[in-house]
This record gives sequence, structure tokens and C-alpha cells, in this order.
Amino acid sequence: MSVLIAGAGIGGLAAALSLHAAGVGSAVVESAREIRPLGVGINLLPHAVRELIELGLGDELAAIGVATAENVYGDRFGRRVFTEPRGMAQGYRWPQYSVHRGELQRLLLTAVRERLGADAVRTGARVVGFDGSGEGAGPRERGGVRVRVLDRATGTVEESAARALIGADGLHSAVRAALHPQDGPLLWSGIRMWRGTTRAEPFLTGRSMVIVRDGDAELVAYPIGGGRVNWVCQVRVSEPGPLTGDAAWNRVGRLADVLPYFDHWRLGWLDVPGLLMNSGEILEYPMVDREPLPWWGSGRVTLLGDAAHPMYPVGANGASQAVVDARVLARELARADDVPTALARYETERREATAAVVRANRAMNRAGARTPEELARVTDTYRDTTGSDVRTLNARASLSCR
Repeated sequence: MSVLIAGAGIGGLAAALSLHAAGVGSAVVESAREIRPLGVGINLLPHAVRELIELGLGDELAAIGVATAENVYGDRFGRRVFTEPRGMAQGYRWPQYSVHRGELQRLLLTAVRERLGADAVRTGARVVGFDGSGEGAGPRERGGVRVRVLDRATGTVEESAARALIGADGLHSAVRAALHPQDGPLLWSGIRMWRGTTRAEPFLTGRSMVIVRDGDAELVAYPIGGGRVNWVCQVRVSEPGPLTGDAAWNRVGRLADVLPYFDHWRLGWLDVPGLLMNSGEILEYPMVDREPLPWWGSGRVTLLGDAAHPMYPVGANGASQAVVDARVLARELARADDVPTALARYETERREATAAVVRANRAMNRAGARTPEELARVTDTYRDTTGSDVRTLNARASLSCR
């Protein structure tokens, strides 16, 4: 029996590659009928880049990403408040990459199909239920988890045995919902986000990320290669509380809703109104997370990535933590005598670590730091809290089990 991974996002595909590298068989089912390079830009922090390089994807990452060299904090007049080196310029042994999320997903998907086989990822298939007791399984499957998968094309539900079920099915995870039926609602920060990419020349060093705040409005912008600049506009429009509406990553936004907050910004080295007006598709999204879970899984079923620990994107850590999840999961499954023990060890290592990131992202979002000294303190504290201190990461042993 193979490990079954629900979800072919960044976390699920990284898990498949990690399990393969560890000598553990797996298969992936993805609800979408077609995996297309959707989305906008994201950042991969050095602790995730390290893991992908160890999986043999270093050259491919370098080809699609921009190695970010600095974060520049400023005001709406273009004046620098604080500058912090990033990636290898900060002393890490591995770079930080800014990439297009869809291109990263396509890179991982190609690698999975090349290494695991063309049929390793099944699309148009959604996990709709499971039974982890192993009852009724044949001799070769005894002790496995029985997984029910809906074929979206035919409407039929198939049942099969898996060595383990990994819920990497994102923010609206069906696996999480089955494990935690009393889970509370998504929690909204009160901030609405508009995201897009624009054909534009890089600014400042060409490898700079900028974070500019003016009152309740904030802009994050950085190049992602291919002559594109990714931008995120964040505006506080409400007090924090439970989310009552939709939280779909690919909801189309309107320029008329976001431009009035930024049309008076004049940075000099970056035309903010032009960046927004010349963008391709604009996506609108509420900044949400969930309370950290007291436990992730049970027996042969567990969670990974956004399904386990959705977090605010303020620390650029969501995809990075999913990659680290995948590597720890594969290591534990490869070296444990039985699956439940392996998954329990994986959860023990990752649950509190990712809960700390969720809480640190909330703290970063609330931080009103604007002086250089305050910003330096906040960013240093964030690295310490989230386990991404330069010396700690550089000295840590590899997560590979081989």
C-alpha cells in the first residue's frame, strides 16, 4: 500500500517528492480537474529552499525565481525607514526566492510525474471520507486506512486502502473537517488583501522586496522574474472576528475597490498607482487564519500545510512551513516501525512549531513598529520565534533520512 496524499498543492507535491526520496511509495489525488499555474507571487524562505535543494530542485528553483537580497521598509513618499538583508546576503547558506506560485506548483508537479510516474497525480478526484480502523481489509492491507474518493467526472465514489492518508487539501480541507467536525470558523484579521502581478521593471537593487505602510494601508511588492512585479495591497477595513463570507484564493477583485487607498502614493522609484492599474487579473482575499489545533490526526491520518496550520501571509511562511512539514513527515515514515508511531512523531515535532508561527504572524500583523530600532527588534523576534534564526538553520542537521 502507498501513502495517499489529498491535495496537489505545494505541500502535497513536496510530500510526494520527499516520500519518494525516502523510499516510501505515495500517490496524490487532487480535486481540480486540471492543475493550472494559478495565483500570484509567494516567497520561499531559506529553510524551505534548503529542503527543495536537497530534493534536487536547486537549478529549477533558480531558473524560475528571484533571489531576494533585501527587505526595504518605507513610507508612501519613498523614504526608507529600515533595510534588512535577506537570504544569502543575511548569512544563510541558502537563498530566499520570490516566485510565481503557479510556476512553483508546476515545477513540483513535473518532478513528481518524472520521479513517481505519469499517473502519480490523479486530478478530478476528491477525498470525501475515510475509515482508519483497517477493519475489513485483506491480509496485505490489514491495518491500513480505507479512503473514499469521489471521481468528479462520473460522480462515483471509490474506496481503496492506503498505508496512511495525508490531508494536504488546503484551507478548506475535507480531511481536517472529518477529523475536527467541531472546528471553529476561519478567523478574519479585519484586513482585506488585493493581489496581482504587473509587467514592470524591478526596482531598487532589482532583488528588493518593499513593505510600505501608511495608516491602515500597506503595500508589499517584489519582482518574481519574467519581467513581473508581484504586489499585495492590504487594508484594514474591520475589527478582527470570525469570517462570515467566502475565503477563496482565486476570487476576482476590482481595481476600483483598491486603487483609492493608494492613488496618492508617490515612492519615486516605484509607480504604485501604475502598478495597480496595469496589473493583469486582481485577486481579492480576506487575511484569515485558524486557532492552532490541539492535535492534528489520529492513527494513520494526519494533516499537512494549510490544512494543518493556516496562517496570515505576513511572515511569508505558509508555503515554507508546508515544505518543512513534508520533509519531517517523510523522515518519520521512513524510519518508524509502524505508521501511527511515525505520524505521532511527525505531529509532535511540527504541531507546536507551526502554532508558534501562526501566533508570530498574528503578532507581526499587529505590530505598529515604524522606527528602525523597532523594526529590527520585531524581525529578529520573528526569526527566533519561528525557528529561522540564521545560525540555527545553518547548523541544523539535514531533515533527510538518508
